[in-house]
Amino acid sequence: MASRRTELLALARLDAHEVLRSRWPAVVSLLYAALAALLAFAAMRESNVLGFTGTGRVLLAFAHGLLLLLPLLALAATGQTINRAREEGALELLFGHPVSPGGYYTAVSLVRLALLLVPLAALLVILPAITWVAFGDPIPWGYLGRSLAVGTALVAAFTGIGMALSAHVANQARSAIFGLLIWAGAVALVDFALIAILLQWRLNAGTAFFLAALNPVQCARMALISGQDPELSTFGPVGFFLAQRLGAGGLLALGLAWPATVGIVAWLIGLRRFRRGDLV
Repeated sequence: MASRRTELLALARLDAHEVLRSRWPAVVSLLYAALAALLAFAAMRESNVLGFTGTGRVLLAFAHGLLLLLPLLALAATGQTINRAREEGALELLFGHPVSPGGYYTAVSLVRLALLLVPLAALLVILPAITWVAFGDPIPWGYLGRSLAVGTALVAAFTGIGMALSAHVANQARSAIFGLLIWAGAVALVDFALIAILLQWRLNAGTAFFLAALNPVQCARMALISGQDPELSTFGPVGFFLAQRLGAGGLLALGLAWPATVGIVAWLIGLRRFRRGDLV
């Protein structure tokens, strides 16, 4: 156990140095900050007569913006890790030492997960703190915790998918294209397909919910909306069905459990392929 922990720490430090040299943490932090600043500026302009009283509203918009941004960042951070290392010869050099494939795969996954979550957690604290100091707006700690938990589950889902993609696709260019297709399908195309199905056939609310919930991004979206609107009126008949059957707590549990499950399953599939595949 001690040797396993030492191996993970050494490999994590090695990959962390690589990540820091690539300036990825700075890019991720700037993207988060730019999204938050844009939404805060829009809220201030809309409330220039009544005063700035919309921290919760800004956080809601920011959290929903993250639903589009986080999957893309997670896929970009992980989808070309193993295939790049293989093409550059880094894997051949690394596995000339007493290092296990599982240890390397786990360490890289944890570093990329931390890369996305640490700046997110910091910004989710800094943004409402600034509005509290500047405008006296109360800090919605409950919604902050919900947003961070849902964001963590979503990042875990697409980190697992990205690592599996990197293990299965040897070519970096193809991996990037597949990553973009997965992102587009998760955040946009699935919605359009679901709407087309609903227009073509009259499905009951339970079936519509089941089809939507298969997408981790949709699960995360429903978990976030239920924190602001427990009655789920924005979903119409489906929202009434969810409010009666699951409630806000049930949707939060689903929004955490299903994306995490998808990420773990995808991660394990990638680990199996990486262990059995050609490392060099």
